[in-house]
Amino acid sequence: MIATICRKAHFNAAHRLHNPKWSKEKNIEVFGKCNSPSYHGHNFDLEVRIKGEVDPDTGFVMDLAVLGNLIRDEVEERFDHKNLNEDCPEFQDLLPTTEHFVKVIYDILKPKLKKDQLLQIILHETQKNSAEYGDW
Repeated sequence: MIATICRKAHFNAAHRLHNPKWSKEKNIEVFGKCNSPSYHGHNFDLEVRIKGEVDPDTGFVMDLAVLGNLIRDEVEERFDHKNLNEDCPEFQDLLPTTEHFVKVIYDILKPKLKKDQLLQIILHETQKNSAEYGDW
């Protein structure tokens, strides 16, 4: 039997969308308020979905408590109350858009799963804006 589980998490982080290859004017034109030199923050909501075979002995795709600890240790502790541009080496050479951020989280979590488990990440930057990345 194949099933999908989901664990949600929440964290806060700040960032600035700024392409150093562009002029100040072009950055403002493309990124608007998100280009503020003072940065700006978001209350991120994260959904981690894992699809896989249900273990006949436990009835689990994966123990949700284990998944919760993994998200806490690998994502929340790493990014919560951080400035993505300044504090996080993952974004040293990567624009911290939600699209890039969702892929960064995927790349952190995917190696921690069983080889036959599929992973889908949904990152909500606001109530209206989100990005999704994963195996399906």
